[in-house]
Amino acid sequence: MKLELSKRTDLAVRAIRHLESTRTRIKRPELADEIGTTPDFLARVMADLVRAGWVESEPGRNGGYELSADSAEITMLELITAVEGVPDDGLCVLRGGVCAPGPDACSLHNAWSAARSALYAELDGSTVADA
Repeated sequence: MKLELSKRTDLAVRAIRHLESTRTRIKRPELADEIGTTPDFLARVMADLVRAGWVESEPGRNGGYELSADSAEITMLELITAVEGVPDDGLCVLRGGVCAPGPDACSLHNAWSAARSALYAELDGSTVADA
């Protein structure tokens, strides 16, 4: 069982928080330096945030990244989904495949379903501003 997120999520949170604190357009190399990554890796992370509509990206000499959303309105669940994909697809943690409630459910079905629901609720109730 692995309940980890990648470095991409951490960088996405830090990038949004940094952009919000500066409230100005920041060039990719400068932002990468500020949050401790490479410009090329940052570009891949920022592409997810641009697609989500939270960050604007302007190319060119005067370009850079600028926050276009309020971090208090971006839930951690939304951010994780945008950067990592759907965090858990509901597959059985013991058997793989679909695990439906009932007599054929795995021995962890009820506990795992409750834990998954609680995790999603917590992430949906927490925002990037709270991080």
